[in-house]
Amino acid sequence: MTSWVRFNWNGTTNLGTLNGDEIAICSNDLFDSPVLTGATVALSDVQLLAPYTPNSILALWNNFHERAEAEGQTIPDTPLYFMKPVSSVIGPNDTIYRPRGHSGRVIFEAELGIVIGKTCHEISPEQADDHIFGYTCVNDVTAIEVLFVDKAFQQWTRSKGYDTFTPIGPCINTEIDPAALNVLAIQGAETRQNYPVSDMIYSPQQIVSMISEYQTLMPGDLISCGTSVGARTMKPGSDIEVSIPGIGSLINAFDDISD
Repeated sequence: MTSWVRFNWNGTTNLGTLNGDEIAICSNDLFDSPVLTGATVALSDVQLLAPYTPNSILALWNNFHERAEAEGQTIPDTPLYFMKPVSSVIGPNDTIYRPRGHSGRVIFEAELGIVIGKTCHEISPEQADDHIFGYTCVNDVTAIEVLFVDKAFQQWTRSKGYDTFTPIGPCINTEIDPAALNVLAIQGAETRQNYPVSDMIYSPQQIVSMISEYQTLMPGDLISCGTSVGARTMKPGSDIEVSIPGIGSLINAFDDISD
């Protein structure tokens, strides 16, 4: 397994692989045969950034059996997804901000993210692993009242696309079995979400295969796999942690924008 990170060190942005408390620095792009330079740096000496900047972000809804049953949702015949703007991406330890002028609830949703590594179009589920670069943690943040502000058309992209509303990281891990993972959301001292990826209606491989039938997926595309029960409101001044053992912990503060 390789853990890829992007970080700021001495005023420059770098790519590397994380091994315990040390980062091995790499050259080239993440999706263009990165090469170890031989240089290393201590994790404590760098600022971790979002592990990469996605080309596009697709996010699923209603993809877990437990949540569908709890909310009385029909099992979909195909993955249901929407788009999020890349401008909403932030990294570890960055702050999620309530949109200016919005006084309603802002909720967290802990999710597994699929990072596409190869161009894929009309591939089978059996071919999907060869096109997946790795996996990361995602917090699919939502201004919930904005979602329903228009009774005729739910505002998925608007409610989930504000700046800072897609924290990802802290790394991208390769060569892992997503079906063996659990996704947790920890708010303060309370574990609010703790669900198995194996409860997905559509597995990561099925998601990639089926979406590739509708659109070509490109290296660097990010697919957020949806969330299960337990998503809750964040309070200003609090921290929210999305943790996936086997990948890492993504911690972000939540606050109001200060004028």
